[in-house]
Amino acid sequence: MPDYKAPLRDIRFVRDELLGYEDHYANLPGAEDATPDMVKAILEEGAKFAEQVLAPLNLSGDQEGCTRTDDGEVRTPKGFKEAYQQYVEGGWPGLSQSPEHGGQGLPESLGLSIGEMIGQANWSWSMYQGLSQGAKRTINAHGTEVQQQVYLPKLVSGEWTGTMCLTEPHCGSDLGMLRTKAEPQADGSYRISGTKIFISSGEHDMAENIVHIVLARLPDAPAGTKGISLFIVPKFLPDANGEAGERNALVCGALEHKMGIHGNATCVMNFDSATGFLIGPPNKGLNCMFTFMNVARIGTAMQGLAHAERAFQGAMSYARERLQMRSLSGPKHPEKPADPIIVHPDVRRMLLTTKAFAEGGRALMYFCSKQSDIASRSNDEAQRQEAESLLALLTPIAKGFLTETGFEAAYLGMQVYGGHGYIAEWGMEQNLRDARISTLYEGTTGIQALDLIGRKVLGSQGETLKAFTRIVHRFCKANAENEAVADLVKQLATLNKEWGEVTMKLGMAGMQNPEEVGAAAVDYLMYAGYVTLAYFWADSARVAAEKLAAGTSEENFYRGKLHTAKFYFQRILPRTRSHLAAMEAGRGSLMDIEEGEFLAEG
Repeated sequence: MPDYKAPLRDIRFVRDELLGYEDHYANLPGAEDATPDMVKAILEEGAKFAEQVLAPLNLSGDQEGCTRTDDGEVRTPKGFKEAYQQYVEGGWPGLSQSPEHGGQGLPESLGLSIGEMIGQANWSWSMYQGLSQGAKRTINAHGTEVQQQVYLPKLVSGEWTGTMCLTEPHCGSDLGMLRTKAEPQADGSYRISGTKIFISSGEHDMAENIVHIVLARLPDAPAGTKGISLFIVPKFLPDANGEAGERNALVCGALEHKMGIHGNATCVMNFDSATGFLIGPPNKGLNCMFTFMNVARIGTAMQGLAHAERAFQGAMSYARERLQMRSLSGPKHPEKPADPIIVHPDVRRMLLTTKAFAEGGRALMYFCSKQSDIASRSNDEAQRQEAESLLALLTPIAKGFLTETGFEAAYLGMQVYGGHGYIAEWGMEQNLRDARISTLYEGTTGIQALDLIGRKVLGSQGETLKAFTRIVHRFCKANAENEAVADLVKQLATLNKEWGEVTMKLGMAGMQNPEEVGAAAVDYLMYAGYVTLAYFWADSARVAAEKLAAGTSEENFYRGKLHTAKFYFQRILPRTRSHLAAMEAGRGSLMDIEEGEFLAEG
């Protein structure tokens, strides 16, 4: 398996040169400690932890997997628990958490950079700590003061971890059908009974306690999604001193047998009159759970980026060393028996595609994270509202598009290796297997697409879309005469205008028949994703051209940015044409076929 190397140079490019994080932190309330020197030191230490501690456990964790004992306890792969203890001792769980609960108070965007490296090094391991972020955010936003005092310090320190318990065997993503019950008790607690499935990190041996955030129904709850409440259900009930005390009535009934992420325990969780505590108002649990789900969606978008980066690193290393055939234009290394495969056009196509998705995805993710900083910390109401609008639009795009392209990148990374890519020791087939779940959990691509076009764009009368297209328009106007990027800007401006036009057409068609919107939704999301990444690649090219014009000792790095931007616009961005044609085709070819006509029989 190729060694993982944290992409610190590109992280610095995106943060400091493209998105201006230094000025961002200087003007962000509560970010005074995030000085350039402090940020640099934290990123370098995070890279060491990812490279030296987590990456070596990635293959072994996949091969060993998790095991469940007869009494429902789960053992994680060798080394996982010890790595988690190092993570806790290093203070990483509290990096961007409130000092009020024991955190360090640094910006959330800095925590995202650490999370990127951790996820790339070992995605299965990263999930144990990653879900705790959503649990902390949910309790902080909706929990009572007592709940915050009891649970947040332990979650912030990493002594306890969190999960989200939504799905049940019969309902999947249709949470209005869930059956888990919550019976009120005289002491103000509730008895939670039901079965939840697909619970990542639902049971493990890495932390003292596991805090489950669970959706359930009260006895008098209305039907559907309007009758769902949210509860804290810990594995061990906190005692009078806030420590893990009596064992609660819940157990891991089984481990799911999965295609990938074998090092993470994906559990069937059985709640048998377990003690739970209501979070937020009764029957408003789904509203509260969106706090957790939005964190999880951004985290899953990061998974797409992680697998693209891992694919690029592995494929690039192999392509420079593997000797196969001669260049079509003549030998490039005549002293060797064959040329490295990096000389071949199709191998370069695959390498540049993975590079474009990894580095373009990083720019999108860090832009989103910057908006999250502003939305949570800015004192300017207008700034906060704009950031929230941008996040509303870009969250489903990031989750849906980056996971689809991350899986494509993982496929291409494996393809570069040829037959060796199918062999476990190289790590590319694991990367592909691990990547596959990202397009499924936290809402499939189809669900993200419906959220994007239905709720976020058409539901806001196009206002959330305009929040982003205005940024693109201003960029295009400012750089229309910039010779270094003029060709890219011209294409981007045309697509930005077209994005608004196709949205209006779909909105009008949807008023006649809502299935028109459903039929176009995934193509709309992918179209939006390609245009969004085009903006970040055009801006990256602008920065790179400026650096080269000014003179730099890193010419290869910046020329690589310009070439990748050109490749993206010439070889990837044209995919918008097929998505546009599919959207304009309408619902007919999808919905006119009768169910019986799907079958081969007469």
